[in-house]
Amino acid sequence: MTDWISLVGFLAICLAASGLGGLATGRSVGDWYKDLRKPSWTPSGRFIGIVWSVLYVLMAISVWLVWVSGPLDQIYVQIILFFFQLGLNVAWSFLFFWLRDLRLALMEVVALWAAILLTMISFLFADVIAGLLLVPYITWVSVASLLNYAILRLNPK
Repeated sequence: MTDWISLVGFLAICLAASGLGGLATGRSVGDWYKDLRKPSWTPSGRFIGIVWSVLYVLMAISVWLVWVSGPLDQIYVQIILFFFQLGLNVAWSFLFFWLRDLRLALMEVVALWAAILLTMISFLFADVIAGLLLVPYITWVSVASLLNYAILRLNPK
């Protein structure tokens, strides 16, 4: 029973992170962001929202699988890496949408990508499925990084 409670806890944490990012995004998505020049391959806002919702659930399941895979003294590095990358995830929304700093957001998303990669690799050692569940996340952040770069190039000011 406690395993399921921890799953609910991780879902709540990941969805709270999503909500924080949404707060930052909501500040600019209706005006500033829509007025930016964007590449033709920019996904729609609705599609982005659906993808992120799925990714946050996958992240929660992934960290939960690590959590139940062994005693804390054997998985604490993985858990710390997970929360570090989750913090970077939230920070990107604030840098990009709240502060509207495309350049700083680009530098930060590169750090986020590296943190996800480290987290994913460390998760593979604890639970292979947990590591594989982060593959869609790092793939999407790769796309987001390219999009951030393209928007910066199209809006250099």
